[in-house]
Amino acid sequence: MFSQTHCIYSDCFLLCILVIGLETLTSKYGDTIEIPCNKGQLKETDVTLVKWKYEGGNILVKQLDQNATISPDVNYKNRVSIKKDFSLVITQVTMTDQRTFTCMVVEKDDILEYPVQVTIYKVPSQPQITNLTTAMAVGKPTMLAQCRTEGASPAANITWFKNKTPLMTDRAAIKINTNVDVDKETRLSTTTSTLEYTAVKEDIDAKFTCQVQHIQSANMDSSPLVFTVNYPTEKVDLQVVSQGPFKEGDNVTLKCTADGNPPPSSYSFYINGEKKTVDSNIYTLTNVTRENTGDYKCSLVDNEDIVASVPITVEYLDVVLSTTGKIVKKLGESLEVTVDIKASGAAQTSWKKGNAKLNSLSKFDKLTYSDSGMYECVVSMAGLKKTRTFELVVEGPPVIKNLIKERGEGMAKVLKCVAEGSPKPTVQWSVNGTSAESAYEHGKVTYSITIVPNGNLTVSCTASNVLGSDIKSIDVSALVEDVTMDKQADQKDEYSDQTPLAVGIVVGLMLAVVAIGLAYWLYMKKSRQGSWKTGEKEDGSVEESKKLEESQNQKADV
Repeated sequence: MFSQTHCIYSDCFLLCILVIGLETLTSKYGDTIEIPCNKGQLKETDVTLVKWKYEGGNILVKQLDQNATISPDVNYKNRVSIKKDFSLVITQVTMTDQRTFTCMVVEKDDILEYPVQVTIYKVPSQPQITNLTTAMAVGKPTMLAQCRTEGASPAANITWFKNKTPLMTDRAAIKINTNVDVDKETRLSTTTSTLEYTAVKEDIDAKFTCQVQHIQSANMDSSPLVFTVNYPTEKVDLQVVSQGPFKEGDNVTLKCTADGNPPPSSYSFYINGEKKTVDSNIYTLTNVTRENTGDYKCSLVDNEDIVASVPITVEYLDVVLSTTGKIVKKLGESLEVTVDIKASGAAQTSWKKGNAKLNSLSKFDKLTYSDSGMYECVVSMAGLKKTRTFELVVEGPPVIKNLIKERGEGMAKVLKCVAEGSPKPTVQWSVNGTSAESAYEHGKVTYSITIVPNGNLTVSCTASNVLGSDIKSIDVSALVEDVTMDKQADQKDEYSDQTPLAVGIVVGLMLAVVAIGLAYWLYMKKSRQGSWKTGEKEDGSVEESKKLEESQNQKADV
């Protein structure tokens, strides 16, 4: 703070005024301000007159023991008052109040002046976005938006940001033009900033904001601005939308996409070498066949050099079985079944007979009844499956394989007749009794009859079907000890495979008896030689030899 003396000369007197150093005071626009006179340290008893003034006019005068006289100045007559400590009060301050006010104090011996510099500030409005565009093209300068704030003092500053990074004018990709206008009446400032920007593809989803900055307030940000970034197509991509693998009769949908923005509305598809232009990026092949296998392409309508392709394979599976339906063959004949497979890939073949899985189906060199049944061939490949079946029937006239008798309860006898043939043989017994039969499997069935014979009799079993008949008989007696016997020579065939074993056992037993007898004879001869006298030994040896020889002859006869 400093002081300065000003003197005024007159014919009658010399008046000197002491000017105290300048103070400063800041107030908010629209508030009430209180401007102190000498910081409020004046004593009312020492003051005879106080006058508040500004450069260009008086505001009010206050004399000792009198009310203040307010100047008719239109700027202040309704807005000013003076306090007891001589402070000047101004209501609803505006920018016109931003000036130097002087408090002149007349005391008994001095005249003092206390100047006060008043500064008025006003916070700017929130940022307002105008002239907003919606899209920008890559490589092309575009005026994106204008940011505006008004009613500020001092003037506000505006800064543009992209993804929270400030943008600076480079006169190439970024151009920012800022203007400040001051209202002549209110003396308040309006700041506007225009952003011109040249986009790149990486600006997709970038967020632009403008920020208003003022010394008397916190920074204020606009809402984020996101622009559509347009750029030309550089490549296309062709995709198969439908899920493969594809088989004949399926529909296959293709989708062509471009990396440009906005994407094209039309595309050209190349189907079997033929160009088809559609107002869509979708093309569907309906009811495809194996002839549709190949490469498919799509391109831009106006630039066929930008093209993409994708291969499509239509899987197919043809199965032809050499034998189908119902096949009737004779017992002992041969049969060969072949499978002809034509497929787009490696196929797998499996066989089943009824519910049983087969490793393979080889050639039937000599058919048996057990070969009869329903055969199923399953061929699969890449999601395709074909099933082919045939029924094999092996036929033959009946043959009675065995006719036996078993002891039943009490005096009852159970006769069993095992017949083989196809179609299933039926059996007729020569006697009456309680009949039963087993399940017919592999061309064989067992018929049984329970009888109670009163005496010896011969029972016949006759098996027959459409191809012929066979008959066998068996003797049955009323005795409990009656054993099973079969009078028919064909029964020997049933046990022919056991005959060598039986003969071997009998021969072995006979050799064992001979060996034991010979060993016993040698032992007895040696043991008796030591105890007999010479004469007695000779007579005894002759007699014993005769007895042993007779014994060996008897065993040999056995």
